[in-house]
Amino acid sequence: MARKQTEPIAIISLRRLSMRIPEPQPQESKTFTVEDAVETIGFGRFHIALFLIMGSTGVVEAMEIMLLAVVSPVIRCEWQLENWQVALVTTMVFFGYMVSSILFGLLADRYGRWKILLISFVWGSYFSLLTSFAPSYIWFVFLRTMVGCGVSGHAQGLIIKTEFLPTKYRGYMLPLSQVFWLTGSLLVIGLASVVVPTIGWRWLIRVASIPGIILIVAFRFIPESARFNVSTGNTQAALATLESIAKMNRSFMPEGKLVEPILEKRGRFADLLDAKYLRTTLQIWVIWLGISFAYYGIILASAELLERDLVCGSKLKSKSTVVEAGGHLEETQSPCYCHMFAPSDYQTMIISTIGEIALNPLNMLGINFLGRRLTLSITMGCTALFFLLLNICTSSAGLTGFLFTLRALVAANFNTIYIYTAEVYPTTTRALGMGTSGSLCRIGAMVAPFISQVLMSASFLGALCLFSSVCAICAISAFTLPIETKGRALQQIK
Repeated sequence: MARKQTEPIAIISLRRLSMRIPEPQPQESKTFTVEDAVETIGFGRFHIALFLIMGSTGVVEAMEIMLLAVVSPVIRCEWQLENWQVALVTTMVFFGYMVSSILFGLLADRYGRWKILLISFVWGSYFSLLTSFAPSYIWFVFLRTMVGCGVSGHAQGLIIKTEFLPTKYRGYMLPLSQVFWLTGSLLVIGLASVVVPTIGWRWLIRVASIPGIILIVAFRFIPESARFNVSTGNTQAALATLESIAKMNRSFMPEGKLVEPILEKRGRFADLLDAKYLRTTLQIWVIWLGISFAYYGIILASAELLERDLVCGSKLKSKSTVVEAGGHLEETQSPCYCHMFAPSDYQTMIISTIGEIALNPLNMLGINFLGRRLTLSITMGCTALFFLLLNICTSSAGLTGFLFTLRALVAANFNTIYIYTAEVYPTTTRALGMGTSGSLCRIGAMVAPFISQVLMSASFLGALCLFSSVCAICAISAFTLPIETKGRALQQIK
């Protein structure tokens, strides 16, 4: 029997299909930090306004400090002061600066950079105006000390600039701030040459107070640091500030949500001396002290050199003055050296002051290509050398050239250390780090008058060797700093 052909059977296994729509997997939301926002927004019109307004704090600070150099010869004559009394004025100003600088830095890390900057300007302008009415030497010293307290808060302007600038622009824009210091120095010297001989030093101080009053009004156009706001948990204020900057710059914000950790522990001295920053902090303090000692030393020494011609040994220990007694003119010996600046002296001061910007292009190139540490080490070493060269007996033009070069070098030193200090510390201690450094550097500024205005009269070479030695020590400290901040993003936390 024939076999029945069987058809192949395809067995299909049916599975039960689910008609439910699969649940979407949750996607991680995008986030960004203030650093991301600052870099994304980039450089624009806001930063130009920031540079002009915050940079102008340097104009006011320079005018208040340089007043001491141009007013000293006048008050020496008016109140018959001796060398140590003239030096004490400068020392007390920097004493006020030293005491308040730490306090302002501490408060700025806790309550905001903008508020402290405003308070310091109101304080400084008020007491500066009062100084012009000082009835005696004691009152003059006290009121100028109060001015020093106010000026110490001006460093918050630099911190605000630093915290808003993108990384690649900090090495160029911050050194350019030296233009404002130069402007203030030249302005007060120019005003002194016109105002002092005509209507007196009191009116010079009143006129010099005007820029500070104008800036108090201009500060309303600059917001609080976004980095500070997020560190306190005020993310909405920081976001509003960043969005406003982006709009002003015609740029855009990063996508996502602004997220930063809330930093409850801010402005603590213990963080400055933490193991990570201890060596850096100590070396920074040494450098700040030495730079300040050299900077204010050369400013005050310039006035002494112009008054007494100490380089070639023709210093005058006393001066005969003519007084009227019983209707007769009598010649007496005064223990005070009384000599008013001549127009040529003001001209020499202006030329040497212009030197402060002469090295700016090279300084910027060094900062951005060689790095902060090596650049500072080189300029400090050159400063030490030129202090020794100042001992060479030369013509008036030669002396002017040496002073010009020294002012250029000490200004470059200040440029670099300001940038380095603002960059090396995290947001939680940035203002305190700047404040303590600025405070300790005033020790150098307090000592400088006694070297430039007292020791230099007794031993010119000894004073120059002391300045040179301090600069050499600072050059070594700068070279051995453990952290390089070139191209480094600003740290939010340590």
